[in-house]
Amino acid sequence: MSEQVAVLNHTGLCVSDAERSVRFYTEVFGFRYWRDFEPPDELAAPLLGLEPPLDHYNVYLRLGGFVLELLVFRGTPPHPPATPRVMNELGLTHLSISVPDIPATCEKVVKYGGSVDAATDIGLAVMVRDPDDQRIELLTMEYAQRVAAID
Repeated sequence: MSEQVAVLNHTGLCVSDAERSVRFYTEVFGFRYWRDFEPPDELAAPLLGLEPPLDHYNVYLRLGGFVLELLVFRGTPPHPPATPRVMNELGLTHLSISVPDIPATCEKVVKYGGSVDAATDIGLAVMVRDPDDQRIELLTMEYAQRVAAID
């Protein structure tokens, strides 16, 4: 038997409006609110590489065993302008979520402030964006079942 070397804790996502983002992820994908946490600046500032005061808090949402941490910065300075990311840029590129009905989920994405990149729709998958422009790949539930069968 092999020894477990790591456990995925969460994925962090900086958002401009906590209420809007919580509504988006809970209503569109079924995430459940878990908790809020306001870390003290003396711990958060060096960890995040930012200068205090941060005036921020985190909201944690859960979907199965996956935890999404929403980082919310209330104060100044404002968020730096987002730059368009391409899929071959180094670093994290997107979240991927399987859903039972891609067209119905796309309708919810738009209803709750996101957008759909229709040019990416290949039937079995499509790219959408949350209200802060985070790229999310929608896949069929069959894809998730195939991934689960690998374990």
